[in-house]
Amino acid sequence: MNKHHQVVIVGGGTGGIMTAAQLKKAKKGLDIAIIDPTGTHSYQPANTLVAAGLMKYEATIRQEEKLIPSGVSWIKERVADIQPDNNEVILENGDKITYDYLVNATGIQINLDGIKGLKEAFGKNGVCSNYVDPKYTWELMQQFKGGNALFTQPATPIKCPGAPQKIMYLMGDYVAKHGMEDNTNIIFATPGTMIFGVEPFKTELEKYLLKYNIKQRYGYKLIEIDGENKEAIYERLELPNGSDNYVVNDERNAAGCIGYVWEEGVQHEVQEKNASFQMGKKGVHYTIKYDMLHLAPPQSAPTWFQKTKLANQDGPNKGWMAVDKHSMQSTKYPNVFGVGDVTDLPTARTGAAIRKQAPVVVKNIIQLMDGKEADCKKYNGYSSCPLVVAHNKMLLAEFGYDGVRMSDPILSKLLNTGKASYPLWILKRYGLPFMYWNLMLKGYDF
Repeated sequence: MNKHHQVVIVGGGTGGIMTAAQLKKAKKGLDIAIIDPTGTHSYQPANTLVAAGLMKYEATIRQEEKLIPSGVSWIKERVADIQPDNNEVILENGDKITYDYLVNATGIQINLDGIKGLKEAFGKNGVCSNYVDPKYTWELMQQFKGGNALFTQPATPIKCPGAPQKIMYLMGDYVAKHGMEDNTNIIFATPGTMIFGVEPFKTELEKYLLKYNIKQRYGYKLIEIDGENKEAIYERLELPNGSDNYVVNDERNAAGCIGYVWEEGVQHEVQEKNASFQMGKKGVHYTIKYDMLHLAPPQSAPTWFQKTKLANQDGPNKGWMAVDKHSMQSTKYPNVFGVGDVTDLPTARTGAAIRKQAPVVVKNIIQLMDGKEADCKKYNGYSSCPLVVAHNKMLLAEFGYDGVRMSDPILSKLLNTGKASYPLWILKRYGLPFMYWNLMLKGYDF
């Protein structure tokens, strides 16, 4: 079966629903279709709260059919391919949907098979992820009686890059409340080189790293999980400017990090501080034992999308959708736009970013329909990360391209968003979910 729509939106998540709703408000009578197979819609920013017992999982879920804007067709099928040369979307059932304009909002894909042993260990062996099952994280947190609580993330881009940290701070808060500080090591191991790249948020977060005595490992790339032995295995990446600041706040190696060097097939155990641990040295692995392991799994654009002509086929952004970073227009096809996590934009993949991207996409599509150029280039890379650091405190990191700090003009007059506070926590727990369901998804531009 073949069917045509003026605007086809692939993906019914935040980007797809918000764009459809705003298009309907901008131009009455538009023929719009959303293609998405999922029956439920999740408010993913609340997963951190669910994982710390601060919100019920059921409160984060709505039925997709109730969120589809009035007058928008919902094609509840999976997409197999996009053929932009023919203005066609091919569904898995063989149907073809043609379009005048396409918005790609397919989101990001979780790859549990991206790290050796992860799929086998996940959901047991103390291995959890708020990206997949925040309820299991809360279960493990309640069962925790001391030992190593390891928090880590992959070398791939991820959505909401602050999420692996948020649950770590909440774990520190939980450990302190239950008097387990003396027999607990909280460890943060990341392939990154610092806790956060924008001030003053970096300095504020460092206060909580000290408060919770979090042992840090920078330049640590997770390559394997041994679930049966509860071991996470890393290799170390080269740090910038020749730095050897791999270990922070763990001078005595309290986190139990062991290094193994292979020489002529023989395994030797060496100390963390041993000179054999030179950056990037081939054949050196570092094992951190854990009692609880939370990770952000490796992520990518959907596999099927990576093969389309809309995706970069080589270079550092291979697989992600190639778009103009200010207009959101495809760099290859002028009647195609991208929004959200699937794009190759050099900024953090968050719902807040989509809130600023969608109006630009809508403006440009309307201009093309009116015979004008898609010359709205107002997206400046804005993204924000509400960083929860305790059960009642949060700071709001807002930034744009090149790590430039940005601030909401109204909120910044009322609160210091660079300092964790209770009022910002109230915004996270109650204000942001309300705005998501009642403003963003209903097409209000704010």
